[in-house]
Amino acid sequence: METTKAFASCLLIFTTICCAFADDPDTLQDICVANLSSGIKVNGFTCKPDANVTAADFFFNGLAKPGLINSSFGSLVTGANVQKIPGLNTLGVSLARIDFAPGGLNPPHTHPRGTEVIFVLDGELDVGFITTANKLISKTVTKGDIFVFPKALVHFQKNNGDKPASVISSFNSQFPGTQSISLSLFAATPEVPDNVLTKAFQIGTKQVDKIKSRLAPKKT
Repeated sequence: METTKAFASCLLIFTTICCAFADDPDTLQDICVANLSSGIKVNGFTCKPDANVTAADFFFNGLAKPGLINSSFGSLVTGANVQKIPGLNTLGVSLARIDFAPGGLNPPHTHPRGTEVIFVLDGELDVGFITTANKLISKTVTKGDIFVFPKALVHFQKNNGDKPASVISSFNSQFPGTQSISLSLFAATPEVPDNVLTKAFQIGTKQVDKIKSRLAPKKT
């Protein structure tokens, strides 16, 4: 019951914050439900005809329960953005849920199109972001706490406890994007040249190959 109340409270808080500080362009109509199947390329998504809009375009129940964590990092991000809720198109807001196994990490990454605000549902996390002056701003947060990650800055969340943890994330963008630092550099396609990585990180080619092998997508 307490978790349900906390979940409802955080959604109310995040809705208020995001609506006040939406970062995407302002909407020029009541609704513009994303036509995700359209082949037309625009900044966002084209609108579905109003006659085809239903309540399902504004509904998603994927954040209510913890997701199944099966990544090597020990965390799982479940997005509730315009790709899951087409009705968010042009509204400049979205959510996500992040679940952590004991010791789990949401590795250093950025959101190039949005500021992130997290609300801790359960557990204890060490969180932080790094400014462009290379200053680390970090804190330990627990159930009921809120922490802000400014737009486009590198940040992380780490569960250092022996119990699972989870947070709800709010963004002032319908599709904030996520760029993982390690995956971008060591698992890009085509690959970033080894001589760039060895020079940047002051390591040898064998170390680069070892990192790439660990981050390579698993074959199915």
